Amino acid sequence: MSDLPERMTFIHLTEAGPADHLVPAEGPLPQPGPGEVLIRVAFAGVNRPDVLQRQGSYPPPPGATDVLGLEVAGTVVAAGPGATRFALGTPVCALVISGGYAAYAVAVESHCLPVPEGFSLAQAAALPETFFTVWSNVFQRGRLAAGETLLVHGGSSGIGTTAIQLAKAFGARVLVTAGSPEKCRACEDLGAERAINYREEAFETVAREVTQGRGVDVILDMVGGAYVPRNLKALADDGRLVQIAYLDSPKVTANFVHLMTRRLTWTGSTLRPQSAEAKAAIAGELADKVWPLLDQGRLAPVIHATFPLAQAAQAHALMESSRHIGKILLECHGEPAAG
Repeated sequence: MSDLPERMTFIHLTEAGPADHLVPAEGPLPQPGPGEVLIRVAFAGVNRPDVLQRQGSYPPPPGATDVLGLEVAGTVVAAGPGATRFALGTPVCALVISGGYAAYAVAVESHCLPVPEGFSLAQAAALPETFFTVWSNVFQRGRLAAGETLLVHGGSSGIGTTAIQLAKAFGARVLVTAGSPEKCRACEDLGAERAINYREEAFETVAREVTQGRGVDVILDMVGGAYVPRNLKALADDGRLVQIAYLDSPKVTANFVHLMTRRLTWTGSTLRPQSAEAKAAIAGELADKVWPLLDQGRLAPVIHATFPLAQAAQAHALMESSRHIGKILLECHGEPAAG
């Protein structure tokens, strides 16, 4: 690591609060430990959990840095003991437990994936958080199968645009909710069979109508609260409700007769607190089953906007406005020069 700088730029959260509490700062270069690699970050993804952490409601797990950022893409520039999979200079994207909003970030090597064929580093940075989340929740926990119907709330979000494409690629029908005609059109352009404007229509009624009264097989929900009883009504018998967030409320009142008499499953997860081994297992499945589709150009992330690293506050303000369709990125180093 002798040719690497001793210090780097990162985004410092001065204290929990509004977006303008995110400011550029300088600090020592992180060092990769056993089984870890150091990545020179080209781009970092901005995600809803980052906003929650900034607001003080989603603290980093033990051992994580206070620096925000859960996904990066860039070049491997150093490796800790036992990290031998990626040669120095290899472009990768990675799920990181923290520290993505920085010029350099440490990642567990088994949580890194190669940059798909033909992808820019910006596109690669938009993959890890949403693809790990959607795969583990929709396909592992939700057991979505070909021929079944998936309902995705927040269809125009980074999670939503990923879920639409993945579900379609594996032979499922997809319904989504979104909050404007523009967002609904974008979801349908990606492959959603029906986009439901939740400001104008009751999604549980439309879901039943589209499925000829049967209901949907899997729901991916990030709203919680008042949506839960409505979700139960929208599910088909033996349906699965998968909870990944609660933008409305973590508390709910629901009639569990539906759950029992129709054999429904209500489950959920958060990605960040899971063990390194669990995340490595998800990465392995993605490498086997999803990365070939990316290499073939059958899937691609939707990127709404990219901000310079120093403008992390503006990126967060856009995220909170919910005006975006798809992913928001920070440019930390940019693409390497050609040649």
